[in-house]
Amino acid sequence: MKTLVLAEKPSVAREIARVMGARDKHKSYLEGPKYIVTWALGHLVGLAEPEDYDKKYATWNLEDLPILPERAKLKVLRETNHQYKAVQQLMKRQDVGELVIATDAAREGELLARWIMQMAQWKKPFKRLWISSQTDKAIKEGFASLKPGSQFDRLYESARCRAEADWMIGLNVTRALTVRFNAQLSAGRVQTPTLGMIMDRENEINGFRSQEYETLTADFGGFQAVWRASGGDSRIFDAQDTQALKKRVDGRKGTIAQVKKSEKIEPHPLAYDLTELQRDANRKYGFSAKQTSNVLQRLYEQHKLVTYPRTDSRYLTSDMTGTLKERLDSVAVGPYASLARPLLRKNLNITKRIVDDSKVTDHHAIIPTEQTVLLNQLNPEERKLYDLIVRRFISLFYPAARYDSVAITVQVGEDSFHVKGTTVKDSGWREVYGGDYSDEDDERTDEQADNGRTLLPDVQQGQSVTVQRCHIKSGRTMPPKRYTEAALLAQMEKHGLGTPATRADIIEKLVSSDTIDRQGNSMHPTGKGKQLIELAAPQLRTPELTARWEAELERIARGQGKPGPFLEGIRSMAKELVSTVKGSKAEYKPHNVSNSHCPDCNARLLEKKGKRGKFLVCPTEDCGYRRSADKRLSNRRCPQCHKKMEMKEGKAGLYVQCLPCGITEALDKDKQHVNKREQQKLVKQYAKQESIGSNLGDLLKAAMEKKGD
Repeated sequence: MKTLVLAEKPSVAREIARVMGARDKHKSYLEGPKYIVTWALGHLVGLAEPEDYDKKYATWNLEDLPILPERAKLKVLRETNHQYKAVQQLMKRQDVGELVIATDAAREGELLARWIMQMAQWKKPFKRLWISSQTDKAIKEGFASLKPGSQFDRLYESARCRAEADWMIGLNVTRALTVRFNAQLSAGRVQTPTLGMIMDRENEINGFRSQEYETLTADFGGFQAVWRASGGDSRIFDAQDTQALKKRVDGRKGTIAQVKKSEKIEPHPLAYDLTELQRDANRKYGFSAKQTSNVLQRLYEQHKLVTYPRTDSRYLTSDMTGTLKERLDSVAVGPYASLARPLLRKNLNITKRIVDDSKVTDHHAIIPTEQTVLLNQLNPEERKLYDLIVRRFISLFYPAARYDSVAITVQVGEDSFHVKGTTVKDSGWREVYGGDYSDEDDERTDEQADNGRTLLPDVQQGQSVTVQRCHIKSGRTMPPKRYTEAALLAQMEKHGLGTPATRADIIEKLVSSDTIDRQGNSMHPTGKGKQLIELAAPQLRTPELTARWEAELERIARGQGKPGPFLEGIRSMAKELVSTVKGSKAEYKPHNVSNSHCPDCNARLLEKKGKRGKFLVCPTEDCGYRRSADKRLSNRRCPQCHKKMEMKEGKAGLYVQCLPCGITEALDKDKQHVNKREQQKLVKQYAKQESIGSNLGDLLKAAMEKKGD
């Protein structure tokens, strides 16, 4: 009998098949003497749509909500139906006696495999491949120690509950908001509180009233110190007070009232989990969370250079201790050679800050694999992310950074001046980062941003000093900063919103639905987002409720909670949320109304952003007209839907296209004889003559006649 192996992606399936000797290639699988390896193309099976329960739900009506079926149904997804049929046929083969689930070793990977098994009615034994890297060694060791499939039943139940909860809350609230306010408004148990946090910050910024202030710094010859009030604030909000202070202390003698020295020991940072890596990549390189996830997946899956990406743990397990030197050896190349090789010549200092089984959940932290790296095979994005992971990994085995922190207080009459400085004794792990001490924090104030690395002279308590001159510096109080993606990820993690695997997609969904906008590295709520957060039910706006749900899902995964009570709570909440929307007296006004009118129903078109730029869409429900915002319409109408077609220019010249249907038509057989500049000129000329109804083909012929063609 043969073993059927179900991977998540074709690329992973090919690697497993190669390592396990399944070399015969077929359209939907690879086969060998012992193993048949197939793939899922992501989800092949999903939760059924409302209209699958009752056809009346195909039309969105407020009266039909909430839609809460007693038992969730599954359906084969249309776009991957061909692959599902192939997997189903393999599962029914008489010579297949066992299944190995080799999808991603996480909650979502478990769910997609179990749904396929359930839909195909798999009744035979199954096991689980649980590996943290895609190297040949990891795959062989994983197949040598396959785990019983039943061991992951609780993980599947947690994933199922998450999917059904998102369906019940997201679908019902989205339909309720969309129908009630006649606009495409999307809500969900994670995306709405995330939007709520962005909106709360926006309200703080809008409510902030800036004030001018001054600070006074005294120069004592060998060092400078800043005046501070008794409460520690250095800001002076009255200019007259600043001048009075300057007059009071300038030229006067003072006394070193206190010299406080303390040795600081700063241990190395913990290894990366996904969220922390996304934050660092955003801060250092401006990567979006989704961009980091995609690049990291390539490093894991294609290059096999890093371990499993979607982890929430920052520690390693004790069974990995013997592999750490081999991993260090694999990265001891190029710029990392001088950092890693000294470690290979001695015993590694492995502490609880590196290895701690009690703090590892499904997967350990993200670290390099034993695969030797060829840096020239990585593109710039991959190189940057790999650099972060390697340096963090190497730093785990370096000693703590040690430095003396010195704080000096100078008393000049009744006034106190303060300065802090640092003397580095041992760079320790910071040597891996070139001795850089400029730690970044998105949420720091300007006061906190002063890193206190000033070099100070050796002074003694009681020593006399003189104020040689005073410097006055003007400033203005600043509102809190808008969230960067790094800061937003940190807040989502803090409040338990989503998981490391889903947070990037939640942010992208908010961007694509036009509720938030990336401006540089900052996240701004749009006019739609500002209104949406007010229209959503209050309990859905804050992260507390969703965080409790996420914690309960984790309890289910660990066998401490039960699916039944959790889903009943979700049902009750869905009813309450829909009821709130139904009873709302608020109004929604589209924020993106353009000056253009729909040629079919004359409604004002809405301007939206898409992957290919801005486009205009008709808000009338039964119209469906849309066109690019920066293209002109021709007089030609689509032979299928009779809407006006757009003029476009391709490699072969000018043509017209119907956006809704996708139908294209060439404008003239001889258009290739007119060069690009003339074509563009004709487009402008044609646009001016649209009202006359000139045919673009005639214009092109006229241009060609002029050229003597």
